[in-house]
Amino acid sequence: MSGTEDAAGTLRLSSARGRGVLVCVVLASGMAMLDGTVVNVALPRMGRDLDASLSTLQWVVNAYMLTLSALLLWGGAIGDRIGRRRALLLGAGWFALASALCGLAPDESVLIGARALQGVGGALLTPGSLALVRASFHPDDQARAVGAWSGLTGVAGALGPFLGGWLIDGPGWRWIFLINLPLAAVVLALAVKFVPESRDEGARQQPFDVRGAVLAALFLGGVSYALIGASAHDSALQVGLSALLALAAGLAFLSVERRRADPMLPLSLFRSRLFSATNGMTLCLYAAIGGMLFLLPVQLQTTLGYDALQAGIATLPITALMLLLSSRTGALAKRIGPAPPLIAGPLVGAAGALLMLRVGPGASYPTEVLPAVVVLGLGMSLFVAPLTATVLASVDSARAGLASGVNNTAARVAQLLIVAALPLVVGLSGDAYTSAPAVDASFRRAALLTAGLFLAASAAAALFVRPKSVRPRLRRAPRPMCRSYLAVNCPPLEPGSAPERREGV
Repeated sequence: MSGTEDAAGTLRLSSARGRGVLVCVVLASGMAMLDGTVVNVALPRMGRDLDASLSTLQWVVNAYMLTLSALLLWGGAIGDRIGRRRALLLGAGWFALASALCGLAPDESVLIGARALQGVGGALLTPGSLALVRASFHPDDQARAVGAWSGLTGVAGALGPFLGGWLIDGPGWRWIFLINLPLAAVVLALAVKFVPESRDEGARQQPFDVRGAVLAALFLGGVSYALIGASAHDSALQVGLSALLALAAGLAFLSVERRRADPMLPLSLFRSRLFSATNGMTLCLYAAIGGMLFLLPVQLQTTLGYDALQAGIATLPITALMLLLSSRTGALAKRIGPAPPLIAGPLVGAAGALLMLRVGPGASYPTEVLPAVVVLGLGMSLFVAPLTATVLASVDSARAGLASGVNNTAARVAQLLIVAALPLVVGLSGDAYTSAPAVDASFRRAALLTAGLFLAASAAAALFVRPKSVRPRLRRAPRPMCRSYLAVNCPPLEPGSAPERREGV
């Protein structure tokens, strides 16, 4: 049966077609999520094979995050206009071609360009998958469908480090990209056979904020180039021009968004002190997470002698804890208010970062590595879901979907910027990532820095998340749609979605 428009909004989760749609969107969102995380495990091997500097490896990570972050708020809007099934087909095909180019890249320049193209495909797949679930299933089944999508995507995330490590140690790092080809083929086949078309007819009347998206990309690219260039000891002229470009693009972006009637980023959202504070916390928390998960695999492989599979498995407790505990901490925050977990969670995260100081030469996994990873995962499990819920509660319910999209983008931007800045701050550059003493010294400084970011977020929660005013708003706010949170893979509402209450999710 081909995807037809009259089936939109009528599918039952128990039907064969409903299950086909669910498998399709889980695979689609899983591909985009995995290519944003598994690459970190591959960096040491990739660097050796390509004879690449650390700045090159930073761009391998950030080229993907740059285009994904700049275009994420666009992704759902494109599906609303051209059709969500059509956008899924376009995104999956684009992602597959870019993945093939990554896997076959003859040098680092082609690999970086292909990673940027991958991010464009990811921007279509990430919000589009959730939008398709909500648009395709019968209202009575939407909550269960979103919950199943969330949980299965979480399982895919949990398997990612294991699968990625196995591929890197086996056929080679190129296969972490090439494996997307058969996955994308399955997505395309399932989409053609099962997924109904749906679109928002009213969205066609709303113009794209092209200038906003271009300026956002120039700002993020300029900041990244300046930071990475400074770390790589590029000329002062190159670094300075990049910084000036970023400053000019950032100011122009604010000016454009302030004047537009339908901006990509409505600045009026930031009139809410709580919204501004929670997004500031998001920047700190996800910078801490992104920085630790960027350097930890390098530390494990270069300093402790782990292979890629062992390094991937070593971080699995973080994912497992978030899958098991995030929904419970979200429910707890609804009962007692978000302030306690938003204060305590980053404090626990800071303790986990400080325990990373024990992860050095000769460290034992059961006594040094595992406790640090477990405590870090516990901290993340405490704050991720309450932070998402508080963002939704910080604005009017009619703007909850947009607030969610902005917060999701802020988290990705934080990860992009920390990958660009961290090696400069901790003194790791050139080919020093291949030297155990250099990596160990830099990793220790990074652990202290990430602990400081966690502490800053906890302090912000103590200052700005006032229990008496936030708790009633949290009860009235739309319920987050996801049962499981794996950092930013699972936004509570797709950007621009209606904010109706999600019961049973």
